[in-house]
Amino acid sequence: MDHANTLTLVSHPLCPYVQRAAISLAEKGVPFERVDIDLANKPVWFKAISPLGKVPLLRVRQNGDETVIFESAVILEFLEETQANPLHPADPYERARHRAWIEFGSATLNAIGRFYSASTEAGFLSEAASLSAMFDRVEDELARQAGPWFGGERFCLVDAVYGPVFRYLDTFDQIGDFGILDGKPRVQTWRKALSERASIKGAAPGYPQRLRQFLRAKNSFLSTLIPSDDLTGPLPLARSA
Repeated sequence: MDHANTLTLVSHPLCPYVQRAAISLAEKGVPFERVDIDLANKPVWFKAISPLGKVPLLRVRQNGDETVIFESAVILEFLEETQANPLHPADPYERARHRAWIEFGSATLNAIGRFYSASTEAGFLSEAASLSAMFDRVEDELARQAGPWFGGERFCLVDAVYGPVFRYLDTFDQIGDFGILDGKPRVQTWRKALSERASIKGAAPGYPQRLRQFLRAKNSFLSTLIPSDDLTGPLPLARSA
């Protein structure tokens, strides 16, 4: 694809699936515009072009025509097929393995959602244990490579998927010690490398404070552990966190 074409990423500031696409675009060095919408009050134009009513969307304008691509996994694959600097391995067997672990990353995000939405302490502790068990699987898989990235020496799409996963854990760790990554040194090392990656830090401006406000408003068990007095003040508008 010629860089003269216009790419617009339709997003929400907290969506981890949007962050995947933003990380991929940044890693590939592709210029794009980002448009945030309010998912609680979806614009008419958004509802008209989003079949599932979800973000991210990638609007691709080419030669006066527009193609709208929805679902983050499809967007990631589209970028792999049309842009330089591939993030998938060249080997088809390794590529399939990476795609499978991207799906596992999506399942992990679902587990994170259950964790922060649990309404009782018993449910919360059960979800924490389930989430910890999922990271046990990741710990075992990371033993296949020397790192620092999931696939070894090159940053890949699995890294782009897990960057937003660990940003949730960064905020959880500020609230309390829930032991989710205890006894997982490889995961901890990977997490640290991802936290320092510019594309991941820049994928969600103002993220930690926005996420804490979101979690505090959930009326879940986790919400009760977040002091209300540290959520005051305006949200940063442009600073990457």
